[in-house]
Amino acid sequence: MNIERWYPHYHIAPERGWLNDPNGLVYFKGQYHVFFQHHPDAPKWGLMHWGHVVSDDMVHWEPQPIALTPSEPYDQDGCFSGSALVKDDLLYLFYTGHVIVNDSVEPSIIRQVQCLATSEDGIKFHKQGIIIEPPEGYMHFRDPKVWQDAKDYKMILGAAHESRGAELLLYRSADLHVWHFERIFWQTDRTDVYMFECPDLMLVDDHAVLMCSPQGMQAKGYDYRNLFQAGYWLGKYAAGVFTATTDFQEFDHGHDYYAPQSFVAADGRRIVIGWMDMWEANMPSAADGFAGAMTVPREIEINDAGLLTQNPIRELSMLRSEPTTRTHINLTNGMENLYLSTKSAEIICQIDLTQTTADKAGLYLAASGDFSEYAALYIDQSCGRLFLDLSRMASGSDDERSIPLPMGDALTLRILMDASSMEVFVNDGIAALSSRIYPNNSTRAMAAFANTGTLKITKLEHSVLKSIHA
Repeated sequence: MNIERWYPHYHIAPERGWLNDPNGLVYFKGQYHVFFQHHPDAPKWGLMHWGHVVSDDMVHWEPQPIALTPSEPYDQDGCFSGSALVKDDLLYLFYTGHVIVNDSVEPSIIRQVQCLATSEDGIKFHKQGIIIEPPEGYMHFRDPKVWQDAKDYKMILGAAHESRGAELLLYRSADLHVWHFERIFWQTDRTDVYMFECPDLMLVDDHAVLMCSPQGMQAKGYDYRNLFQAGYWLGKYAAGVFTATTDFQEFDHGHDYYAPQSFVAADGRRIVIGWMDMWEANMPSAADGFAGAMTVPREIEINDAGLLTQNPIRELSMLRSEPTTRTHINLTNGMENLYLSTKSAEIICQIDLTQTTADKAGLYLAASGDFSEYAALYIDQSCGRLFLDLSRMASGSDDERSIPLPMGDALTLRILMDASSMEVFVNDGIAALSSRIYPNNSTRAMAAFANTGTLKITKLEHSVLKSIHA
């Protein structure tokens, strides 16, 4: 496998083969565990296993043996997504067993059941069989998320009813083995959404966050531009009932983000990891023997304005090296090569919006030496938006994503660059944009630019991020 070109330096990725949804994120016996949808035999989606990595610090991840393999009649065509929970020194994995009943018709007829596997050491798992059969009227019935509630255990899972469409279903259990259906937990009145995948309920301070990945949601202007979405509603949760106080919000506004899942760190922080790719996207790394990567773990908070924020975990700072700082970069009608590498780097760029007059101004990243290839992160004053434009990249996505330019006099961009990805965090995490990039250059240069006016960068910090691989 070629790891020189696009293999991540510090993001979770498969040693070989395919990776998609994060599964079973959990802290167990002093280590963090991340499981994931995995096809070990080829860098494309196929027979789903649960891959597995562990870490002491959420930064340095060590591959483990495959945790779940399709081996039983009820999961013979895939061990699909799910979650994890610790009880009485045992690690419980809840997952969906997938069986293709008839694939000679379109769409295929499938059967999905919820299953349980347990482990004493977090490495070897013993399947306990089916714990929930699908109710009548449901064929798509998957992705269980389990948590401990005040008096019992709760599970929500994604489902598509044959007449009502996308729903989240709620189950309860006293012992994690025997489950009872309670109610439809969540529905939508959107006729374009046909399935909710990978649900999660996060409790953050006094707020509840209902998270899922709707399928079928149609693009609307600048929003919902990916094939499938990942997002959330803010609200309140009590006694098995979630009440939304906001409309649906996209969790990440980049080209490549899906199926986020959360867990609670050892110190109580709520952490989210997402799949940093998108279904049907171009994945040139398959030629190098792997496909798929995770975002860095992100700390989730609700700020004083009542907005959800997400920022890279503080532990990531241990990878910083070779720090440099520049101040008061003023650029008018042109481009300035900053002579900084962006192959594996953290960049913090503070822009003075009161002194920035250019129609378009920002940064070229992952650029070739002659700046014919680059990813552009820039302000567009004409529409008041911040754009991430990949149209000048040789491989990967070929269009742009954007967010409204935040109000205020300053714009702070925290950018994590890796060999085949970039994650952008805006103004202390009020928005994020994550995208896969596949530069065909080894330079990975960086420049500032301003078109028809001036760009004022107050401060630019750059650190090389060390690889987590020996």
